[in-house]
Amino acid sequence: MQNPIFFGLYVFLFIISFCIAPLDGENATAVKVDVGIILDLDTHVGKISRTCMLMAIEDFYTNHNYSTRIVTHLRNSNNDDVDAASAAIDLLKNVQVQAILGPQKSTQADFVIDLGNKVNIPIISPSSTPSLSPKESPYFIRSAPCSSFQAKAIAGIVKAFGWREVVFIYQDNNYGSGIVPFLTDAMLEIDAFVPYQSIISPSATDEQILQELYKLKTMQTEVFVVHMLPCLASSFFLRAKEAEMMTKGYAWIIADVLTSLLDSVDSIVIDAMQGVIGVKAHIPKSNKLSYFTKRWRKKFQDENPDTDNLHLNVYGLWAYDMVTALATAVDKVGAVVQQFKKPVTRENSTDLDAIGTSNIGPTLVDSVRNINFKGLSGDFHITDGQLQPSTYEIVNVIGNGDRTIGYWTEQHGISKTMKPNGKAVYPTDKDNLVAIVWPGETGVIPKGWQVPTGGKKLRIGIPVKRGFSEFVKVEKNPERNDFIATGFCIDVFKEVVKSLPYLVPYEFIPFATPDGQSAGTYDELVYQIFLEKYDAVVGDVTIVTNRSRFVDFTLPFTESGVSTIVPIKNDERKNAWIFMKPLTMDLWLTIGGFFIYTGFVVWVLEHRVNKEFRGPPSQQIGMIFWFSFSTLVFAHKEKVVNNLSRFVVIVWVFVVLVLTSSYTASLTSMLTVQQLQPSIYDLIKNGEYVGYHSGSFIPGLLVDLKFDSSKFRNYSTYEEYNEALSRGSRNGGVAAIVDELPYIRPFLAKHCSKYAIVGPTYKAAGFGFAFPKGSPLVPEFSRAILNVTEGEKMVRISREWFGEEEGCPGKDGTVIISNRLSLDSFKGLFLTAGVSSSCALIIYLSIFFYENRIILASGTSITQKLSLLAKTFDEENNKSSEGSKKQGGIGEGDRTAESIAVSPDFPRSPAISTFYHPEGVFSQEEGFSTTEPGTPYHDII
Repeated sequence: MQNPIFFGLYVFLFIISFCIAPLDGENATAVKVDVGIILDLDTHVGKISRTCMLMAIEDFYTNHNYSTRIVTHLRNSNNDDVDAASAAIDLLKNVQVQAILGPQKSTQADFVIDLGNKVNIPIISPSSTPSLSPKESPYFIRSAPCSSFQAKAIAGIVKAFGWREVVFIYQDNNYGSGIVPFLTDAMLEIDAFVPYQSIISPSATDEQILQELYKLKTMQTEVFVVHMLPCLASSFFLRAKEAEMMTKGYAWIIADVLTSLLDSVDSIVIDAMQGVIGVKAHIPKSNKLSYFTKRWRKKFQDENPDTDNLHLNVYGLWAYDMVTALATAVDKVGAVVQQFKKPVTRENSTDLDAIGTSNIGPTLVDSVRNINFKGLSGDFHITDGQLQPSTYEIVNVIGNGDRTIGYWTEQHGISKTMKPNGKAVYPTDKDNLVAIVWPGETGVIPKGWQVPTGGKKLRIGIPVKRGFSEFVKVEKNPERNDFIATGFCIDVFKEVVKSLPYLVPYEFIPFATPDGQSAGTYDELVYQIFLEKYDAVVGDVTIVTNRSRFVDFTLPFTESGVSTIVPIKNDERKNAWIFMKPLTMDLWLTIGGFFIYTGFVVWVLEHRVNKEFRGPPSQQIGMIFWFSFSTLVFAHKEKVVNNLSRFVVIVWVFVVLVLTSSYTASLTSMLTVQQLQPSIYDLIKNGEYVGYHSGSFIPGLLVDLKFDSSKFRNYSTYEEYNEALSRGSRNGGVAAIVDELPYIRPFLAKHCSKYAIVGPTYKAAGFGFAFPKGSPLVPEFSRAILNVTEGEKMVRISREWFGEEEGCPGKDGTVIISNRLSLDSFKGLFLTAGVSSSCALIIYLSIFFYENRIILASGTSITQKLSLLAKTFDEENNKSSEGSKKQGGIGEGDRTAESIAVSPDFPRSPAISTFYHPEGVFSQEEGFSTTEPGTPYHDII
């Protein structure tokens, strides 16, 4: 019985041995590849990463028969750069590892990466500092996303809440400062300003941190981006709570490293960080991850029984996936010679030179630098030696930990939920986030800035000038030895400040010299903001382009525009010759000439066929003038029978209608509307002197309008305006004043019977308050300005300083201008009339000359031809139409004349010419006697 039992037990153990071997992952034929691991085992990340790496190796080789197997050699850097370098040299020289995982810190990894480049082995480190670049170090592989990737995600949050200013607070080392350039660029893309950067030393004491926080508290900005390691961040936020900066109104954003390691932060620190927003890499949930987390927790507690309350974080998952990627790449490379290639020994060579170079390193690093698979952390995608991020998770610190409030991707922006299909596009907007609990346990979104505390007031620069005190007036108070500012602009500013939902302390500082005079122009006053001497400028400061290069302006609180004031010409209507004024002299002469020309053309066309246009010469000349001028009032009674005449008359009557209508309208305007002299174009044409407000931007505008700068005169008071306009340009004054509408209105309210605005009105932005570039006060004041200007407050302030504008010609102080009509306005009309009359005349003369072509073809002198043609033209033609000529153009009388001319019974004489007519033959001495219907012809006898 015993032998069969022992035999069965032997067989069972033999079978079990084959089953257990694969479970242990041991393969006697597998080539062992040495890999070094350098971790800070005194840190939570180091401990978590160690457990995950070992579990990755165990899971990778379990139930698989690979030709290679990684053998790890762990070294502890003890959180020291020198120990990390020493551990790397030991692994390379004594173990000849083919790859090194770690170190964690950027200062440690920097030296180790240089060693990897020297011996040709991959250095795989989770250091996220942008200064360590896989592009510059071909053997460096970053197993965590670069910290620069999160800059756009943080900027997306800032943009979503409309914050205009952000303060960076970062750790004073390569890790902290590396992200700053990328954050700055990301903020510039969303038009956010970084007014200050706070640098905290890793060794800073609580007192030093508090001092820096109090400094930040005195500034306007209340949005802070913190980039620190958990150790320093814990002390920082405890002090921030002590400084009462974790209260309502403040906004805090923490970077991915701190957000990802919140589980390792003490509960007292979490309590101080309530309301903080953070970003971290998103890890998608999966059954595989849940099962691994349970296994990891058991194994970690077995390995670290003295460590409590540590949770698996993203750095542990990345370590797990990185080991999996490395094992896959090693198996892909296969079994090759693993001994380092020894260099040729030289004198004065160091231990580093004696290490040699790896044989499989170049092939192995190429396999690892570009790898992609589905790991515990999600899509584990390494491109060009850099782990690529996919999605950032936005969290809100609440209670004992964080709560997810949204997600951010570069393609889709901010969203409340994940959309794996990637079809939906989300804008960067706060509505795409879950409700947030802000510091102070409030749901009110921080506006991002506040008025500086600690007794500091806004320094408001105001202009000092001699005149125009209705706008700004600065008076010295001898009792308190300070200044009192009054005026329209000052009252508007005070009313705007009152309408703000918070208190804004301020003080007015005159822009003046020690003796109380103006310290410069308005441009120089505005530039003081850029020089940080003033926090704002209030006054009658116009919003113009060159000033906006240095400051930001609020919305204007006055009307805009630049116009010209000219004297009203009051004596025009008393002129006895005012009826001549509507038309210029050249237009009068042109009209007279066309009257005569049109009358002459009609007379020529009607003379032979219309008895009304015949008679003695004096009567015919009178008819020329009478007919054309009678059309002026449409009183002509003579009928025209020629079609060409009718055409000319129709066109001319239309011209007369237009001229009389225009004349009537212009004369009516002159008799009923005040006239302004001169117009803006006359000023330029005649080179008149022009006045403007001293210290304003008007001279530049006038130069652009082609005014002569030598003709400019500046004035400082309304009294000087009145005196200069009264004198005129020729008597030491000016012909016009060019100024902004806010200055013109009060002036016209006092002198609306003497002066008025002449167009055009040039666009200007109006008066506004100036603040530093990017100041958050600009939108706040702009909204307050709208509230003031749209209500009765602005009307009350205007009435208080400028009074009522009653009795003026118009509500806006402008007057309709009646300009004289010139020839340029009717060139097209006269061209039409001239062409039509000339064409009719040419057609008629062409027909007349054709009918009398025998006369033109005769051999007589030009004088005789003209005389005969004139006598022929003066004959009356009783035919109803000039087109009813006999066919061929020569009648019976013509043929008779020709027969007589060629008959031998009528010898030709060079001295006597005879003409045939049906009523007889006349000699040249007897003159011409023509009667219808015949037409005389001549020949030389």
